[in-house]
Amino acid sequence: MIHTRGLTRHFRVKDETVEAVRGIDLDVEPGELVAFLGPNGAGKSTTLRMLTTLLRPSSGTAEVAGCDVVADPAGVRRRIGYIGQGNGAGHSQRARDELVNQGRCYGMAKRDAVARADELLGSLDLRDLASRVVETLSGGQRRRLDIAMGMVHRPTLLFLDEPSTGLDPQNRANLKDHVQGLHDEHGTTIVLTTHYLDEADALADRLVVVDHGRVIADDAPARLKSGLVGDRMAIEAFDRGDAARVAEAIGRLGDVRSIAVEGTTVTASLPAAASLVPELLRGLDAAGVPVASAEVARATLDDVFLALTGRSLREGGADANPGDPASRSIESVEPPAPSTDTRVLEEQAS
Repeated sequence: MIHTRGLTRHFRVKDETVEAVRGIDLDVEPGELVAFLGPNGAGKSTTLRMLTTLLRPSSGTAEVAGCDVVADPAGVRRRIGYIGQGNGAGHSQRARDELVNQGRCYGMAKRDAVARADELLGSLDLRDLASRVVETLSGGQRRRLDIAMGMVHRPTLLFLDEPSTGLDPQNRANLKDHVQGLHDEHGTTIVLTTHYLDEADALADRLVVVDHGRVIADDAPARLKSGLVGDRMAIEAFDRGDAARVAEAIGRLGDVRSIAVEGTTVTASLPAAASLVPELLRGLDAAGVPVASAEVARATLDDVFLALTGRSLREGGADANPGDPASRSIESVEPPAPSTDTRVLEEQAS
């Protein structure tokens, strides 16, 4: 569904060249749900905008839904849906009218566009809001309307650029359920960017971690957490001598990423720590080493980011490094996105 090689994008900011994307190689198979993660300025949104034909690559190649993004951008646009970070519907328009107009822009007959609009209003819990003016809708309702607009033409591939940013927890949860439903019920291939790690962990089949314009990790969430970080085990002994013996016993478990002794507490990082604790405690008991307590903390995606980049990706966004041009916020150097006003789209379609 997506195939890129050496995809790059450079910007000129005053007299300086900012390398926003520095050679992305990416393959996404039909039916996958892939999350792009990375700090602000990592190149996520720039990559999505190239894949959706809103930005021309500086170099490299990209095929999306079987079409080259440079040679056949219209073919890409016919086959994809794109929900950007801003709201796509006109604030003074009624929700149902916006959906019908969107369908008409894709060449649908009016009867078909009306039927499709009603279908989406129902499936995304917007039927009671069909005649409401967009500016009167809540943030969560607007995002669901944006998704409906992106799905009007039944795309085989849907791009979501930080779809839940700015939503309250309840609307975030509702939106996550709708996205999961699109994927599970219709087999839609979905690529999303997000700063919410719990969202990515729950939704994505794969995580593509981007930093400084490059892919630095690409795998399933569970494998990234287990392979890069491991779980954290903490064993509290009764004295320092026992703590040293606990550390030796942990070291014999195999594949220990790190181990440290501080006073009577031994901490270690290793895969599947929870399943190893019973074996460890039985061995310590047999050796006559008493243990005061044992705890296991599962690895998180934030732990993965810390291991990969040396910094944490906090919910709601991460601070860019102002000293590095490649880590500047992409929004500050990209040109404005093309207008999504329906009149402009109708003129382009004609």
